[in-house]
Amino acid sequence: MAFLCAITASETEQVEYLQNGKEGRHSEIKVAGRVRHFMAGSGLQSLGRVKLTDLVPSDGLPSDSYKISVSILSQSLAQFSAVIIQFPASEGALLRSGLESARLYFHQRETYPPEDIIHNSESREWCKTSGYYADPHLWQETYDYRPGLTPSEPNNSIELPPAGLADIFALFGKAARDILDAISYHLNLRSSPFVEILDNVPLRNREISSSVLSVCCHARPSFQGPQHHNITTQEDGQLIMYPDHDHQVDKSLLSLVKSDRAGLHVRDFQGRWILVDGDLGPQEAVVYPGLALYQATAGYVNPALHKTEINMEANMYGRCSLAFKLLPKSMTSLDCSEMRAAGFGIEAQFQLPVPVDDFMQRSHPIDHLFNRPSFQCFNFQPTHDGSMKTLMRRRKQTPKSKPLPPSKRLRLEAQRVLKERVQDIADKKGIKLRFCNLKECESHIHSVDSPCANIRMEIGWPLGVPFVHPHDLPNKAKLGFLEAYEPGWTEAHLNSDRLVNTRLTLTVTPFASFMSI
Repeated sequence: MAFLCAITASETEQVEYLQNGKEGRHSEIKVAGRVRHFMAGSGLQSLGRVKLTDLVPSDGLPSDSYKISVSILSQSLAQFSAVIIQFPASEGALLRSGLESARLYFHQRETYPPEDIIHNSESREWCKTSGYYADPHLWQETYDYRPGLTPSEPNNSIELPPAGLADIFALFGKAARDILDAISYHLNLRSSPFVEILDNVPLRNREISSSVLSVCCHARPSFQGPQHHNITTQEDGQLIMYPDHDHQVDKSLLSLVKSDRAGLHVRDFQGRWILVDGDLGPQEAVVYPGLALYQATAGYVNPALHKTEINMEANMYGRCSLAFKLLPKSMTSLDCSEMRAAGFGIEAQFQLPVPVDDFMQRSHPIDHLFNRPSFQCFNFQPTHDGSMKTLMRRRKQTPKSKPLPPSKRLRLEAQRVLKERVQDIADKKGIKLRFCNLKECESHIHSVDSPCANIRMEIGWPLGVPFVHPHDLPNKAKLGFLEAYEPGWTEAHLNSDRLVNTRLTLTVTPFASFMSI
């Protein structure tokens, strides 16, 4: 799964033309530079920047700017678990006024929060939060704007909420859906595959939005409470505040964050903490995936692990941010049917649908998500010159590498044959591969009138082998699949195993003879 995105030389010329055209902005020149470096085969040097207008889908064939933007978006998410989205310049004023209004709103709040507005993170009302609440332990205050639910202050005081929230919610909500569609395009899923689990646009009568816009304030100096945080002094003498807990992961599909000062760090695929909002322009925001998207894509899109550190010097208002979370509807389920239909292998932990309400209420162990030797966020296409394949072969042929177990080798070979042989046949005949479920297909393979009978016949699928993704086939069926598309595969690999065993014997025997002397 850890392949690099493919960007051709002609597309590089298009990027330079598009990004260095009439406007000639510094940030756009940096994008072109990243693509040139990307073409060198080492990925992005820093967080990717993508113009939102280039991610808006349109009918017909995708434009060059759309394909390039999707590639940069996907590569940035794979390397850094985040990407910077550039809104149109006209939206910069809206975001700036929203942050200024947030600062004034929290600045006029009381110093000691009443007991009835202390936030409980274990609340079962995750989809009904609205209005102001505080978490003194994290030195954080939040105002949730949720369309369809009238904000009400617990202490019945009359005060004005931050301004412009309806417009910012609409702006971020539309952007999040466009970005989600771009990720779906990269994964080769159908258009808008997650629309069934998202809110109606616009909301219907008496509907409450599942997604939420949170106006947050960290470390307001006038805010007092039983805080649990640490303050350290850097080499340059600056005071940095960071919480006791190391990190957190959003349960959203996507999160968009616009802050008025730097402090948001995201862990990249190498385990390094990257400051992602250090040089945001007035119309830029940070986007990162959440656990719900990880679940819905069967683990092919990793969630972002993030934390906030705040510079305490000259900090009168604290750090304010606008955080939009695109959340699934509570009465739906997260399943991997779209990924399965697109031909992806689904691991056992993702096989069963998970009700959204249960998913949002339970805790999720995340250590295993971030201790992987290589990032597995996206199923990138290999480069045209095969450089990544060559690199992977070299790694596998190093003397330190252990021989693969037979079951794992079978699985990898079946996936290779699927991509190199079966997919090629399907593409030439204009067939969209939609695999069956293993249990359902046990009866299909013995029937001529089964739903998959025509596809099996068209692509030459072996008789007696269920029409499911080769990743999910039993080992004996994998052998039948491999022999059907690469005759002699079994014999060739048996000979290869014999040769390896012979070499091992020749290596061990002299050593044994030496020990017996």
